[in-house]
Amino acid sequence: MIDDKKRKFRVILEDCPVIAAVKDETGLKECLYSESQIIFLLFGDICSVGRYVEIAKSAGKMVFVHMDLINGLGNKEVAVDFIREHTGVDGIISTKPQLVKRAKELGLFGILRIFVIDSMAFGNIEKQCASLVPDAVEILPGLMPKIIKKLCSTVNVPIIAGGLISDKEDVMNALNAGAVAISVTNQRVWFM
Repeated sequence: MIDDKKRKFRVILEDCPVIAAVKDETGLKECLYSESQIIFLLFGDICSVGRYVEIAKSAGKMVFVHMDLINGLGNKEVAVDFIREHTGVDGIISTKPQLVKRAKELGLFGILRIFVIDSMAFGNIEKQCASLVPDAVEILPGLMPKIIKKLCSTVNVPIIAGGLISDKEDVMNALNAGAVAISVTNQRVWFM
């Protein structure tokens, strides 16, 4: 069952590689009309996140909550338990490996977000992927085709490029470098 779930996730990423990363209610309403099948929810609080997930799910979208950006959630594993218990979320995104690990233990997808700011950060990605085995890694900024290509050859985890992507050229460069998808808050890119 888990392999089927992972396979379905990968097919969705490949079929529609533009992920709507939503940072406010207006964006949430707009992304429901986009072809994006996956939504990264980057806003809300513990009182509203369930409602936002429900809105997106009712439009047939897969929803991933960025745990680090939801007000009122802490950086402890119990926050993932809360999200699973009180929302219909498909998975989580976090910069914190312990939260991604907990999500996977609970049967949720876990995406590890990593800011590739220098060679040390890049070097740690392979180690983290080997020990954690996230369902995907989102690297930021996403405007680094050379780094994306190198990363794709060193880790056996789908790579999502995010951050600073603003047009079709940026999307195509990331995908041509080996990223399976891109996450973007720019609504114009959602509707390309």
